[in-house]
Amino acid sequence: MRFALLSDIHSNLQALDACLVHARQQQVQRFMILGDLVGYGANPSEVVERIMLLTEEGAEVLQGNHDAMAVAPPESVTTIGDATALWTHKQLSTAQRLWLQHLPMTLHRDTVLLVHASADRPELWRYVYDARAATASLDAASAWPGVRYVFGGHVHMQSLYYRGSSDTLMKFSPQPGVAVPVPKHRQWLGTIGSVGQPRDGKPLAMYAVLDTERAQLTFHRVAYDHFSAAAAIRKAGLPEFFADRLERGR
Repeated sequence: MRFALLSDIHSNLQALDACLVHARQQQVQRFMILGDLVGYGANPSEVVERIMLLTEEGAEVLQGNHDAMAVAPPESVTTIGDATALWTHKQLSTAQRLWLQHLPMTLHRDTVLLVHASADRPELWRYVYDARAATASLDAASAWPGVRYVFGGHVHMQSLYYRGSSDTLMKFSPQPGVAVPVPKHRQWLGTIGSVGQPRDGKPLAMYAVLDTERAQLTFHRVAYDHFSAAAAIRKAGLPEFFADRLERGR
């Protein structure tokens, strides 16, 4: 089975559409969406609608922290994030909010565990930035029988860790478009990056393809019209900061 793993779309319709086209060209058989469909960008309703339609093709979807905030925004608005969550909440239909509210935080499929943040207390939205956090996530994943792979988003960066023979965690630096062997005799943890808000200085959308039959993982970067996505943010009256960071990949 070839799975497309997408996360952190953040209401960026242009980036999502580009990744969906690219993934279909890779002949993926199922889409797995790892949360944060909304937040920051100008098209939350359209993005949620796209993903809801994908579920009719068998796609599975997780809830992210920004999805939870959009469903129940803070009563007191004190930060840009609070204000954006409230704005997003108002853009979504009642049916869309209800759908987001009932999304799961984890998905276990055979040897694969999917989570938005860390498998270590998923509800706390812990960031997997380094080997220590990756170890905690892998250790927590042992509660699910047979799991050899843990994949998440949340950090907006692409990275890959594995346990070596000495049981220590090693980090591998993936290259876009290059398939990485991920044999099942090891444990693997990958952060698949962000579709809608890359933060490594490159305004290219991120996602990954997992081929379970060949035991290969391929990270991808996809060009999209990030200037149009930024213009849509400005037109919507959202903070300039969100538009600027799309144009700079920050």
